[in-house]
Amino acid sequence: MRVLVAEDEEMLADAVADGLRHLGMAVDVCYDGDAALERVTVHRYDVVILDRDLPAVHGDEVCRTIVAGDGETRVLMLTAAASIRERVDGLGLGADDYLTKPFAFAELVARVHALARRARPALPPVLDRAGVRLDLPKRYAERDGRPLTLSPKEFAVLEVLMRAEGGLVSPEELLEKAWDENTDPFTNAVRMAVMTLRRKLGDPPVIHTVPGAGYRLGS
Repeated sequence: MRVLVAEDEEMLADAVADGLRHLGMAVDVCYDGDAALERVTVHRYDVVILDRDLPAVHGDEVCRTIVAGDGETRVLMLTAAASIRERVDGLGLGADDYLTKPFAFAELVARVHALARRARPALPPVLDRAGVRLDLPKRYAERDGRPLTLSPKEFAVLEVLMRAEGGLVSPEELLEKAWDENTDPFTNAVRMAVMTLRRKLGDPPVIHTVPGAGYRLGS
């Protein structure tokens, strides 16, 4: 899952981003509306956590731009205003959900997961292919009944491969969906993550390389 946190309270934005990254999400951060508009035109996000009162360009305008875009990105709007009128206005702009500050991080995570399920075709919470079982809500993985100890990034890569249901996934797609914008596009991060994931999954190999094209997961 790829998420943008657009929030002008830098400590809050960074804390939310760090928490989401520990859950295996790829998270970008910005602190004003100009930067938010730039990022949503360059990257495709599953969810944008959007402060309504952003400087430079107001959050309302950022929300309108997102809604007018690809139609797949979901918006969770944040505000310090708790009035019903404020929430109604925000949802009227096209925001998919609304959360009032201060909020519990666990509630924000639950809302992000719920919105992400709406941003793409629904899949069962437990993915199962080629003997690999991935329980998304519990962040648990196993192969042929053997528990796997995966880093958040390895879990994210495995999720992308399993969501493809045996289809080919390019390195560029893995980089887009499992890493944030600070990752060098010429890095070998994808290759290294796939290599360690293969080692942890064990034999016989279930992640196959298609030379010059990418990877697929299957028997």
